[in-house]
Amino acid sequence: MTTLVTGATGAIGSRLVERLVREGKPPRVASRQPSTLADRWPDLEAVELDVLRPSSLGPALTGVSAAYYLVHSMEPSADGDFKERDAEGARAFGEAAIEAGVERVIYLGGLGEESEDLSEHLESRHETGRILAESGPPLLEFRAAMVISADSASYTMLTDLVNRLPVMVVPRWVDTPSQPIAVDDVLSYLVAGLETQLQGPRTIVQIGGPDVTSYRAMIEIVAQERGRHPLVISVPLLTPRLSSYWCGITTSVSAALARPLIEGMSTPMVVRDDAAARRFPDIRPMPFVDALRLAFQGR
Repeated sequence: MTTLVTGATGAIGSRLVERLVREGKPPRVASRQPSTLADRWPDLEAVELDVLRPSSLGPALTGVSAAYYLVHSMEPSADGDFKERDAEGARAFGEAAIEAGVERVIYLGGLGEESEDLSEHLESRHETGRILAESGPPLLEFRAAMVISADSASYTMLTDLVNRLPVMVVPRWVDTPSQPIAVDDVLSYLVAGLETQLQGPRTIVQIGGPDVTSYRAMIEIVAQERGRHPLVISVPLLTPRLSSYWCGITTSVSAALARPLIEGMSTPMVVRDDAAARRFPDIRPMPFVDALRLAFQGR
């Protein structure tokens, strides 16, 4: 079986490639700059793939049985907003994948109930899954909240706030429930997704760590682990836009990237069913504090 990993230069994609190689399942790797991938993994087949350039999709997908779709945009660009780009890219990829005979697509999206008032970013994540399923091969869609890894934007923003600010003025969304998950556990689900049986055109599996917590609690845990004692003050009128500007000034995450992350935090992001435990009983996600300590070590 030939497996394709798109977004192989990203935080999740690059780790997934390493995991597949270690488990004896070397994939084909794809990005807009394949030379970068070839330099990093000279023993793997590196191909060019740009979901917004359909002519690159057919060659990249030829002979592929399973494809990981780890492509998404979060910041504005001259090519239009991220929601439009994500939809266009997902449709082109799905159509090319089904034409190439791909048997399944595995996609990592975001938690959040569609009946709730989702942020534009989470709506786009869910819409991407719907388009992939409608236009392409059977889809396995994992949905996760914050993924804890040393190089994720969410983790960077969280730790920068604790490390740099003795006093934080935060909005009410810091108390919204969330279920963060370690990147190693996400990778375990993604790899196991190659073999699990799919049900219909779209199989959705919600994944998360064992702890249902909040951003406020995460701040407190990071502070405790770092030996710091910041004062956290809630302000009800602090909007996501103002919060993103503030994070852009006080952390190394840009305001443009911080805004969709913050808007997503206003929606409860918790696992609502036991599909992950039933399908993957051997995967036992680690607690938040253990995931945090691994990220502190650069993992």
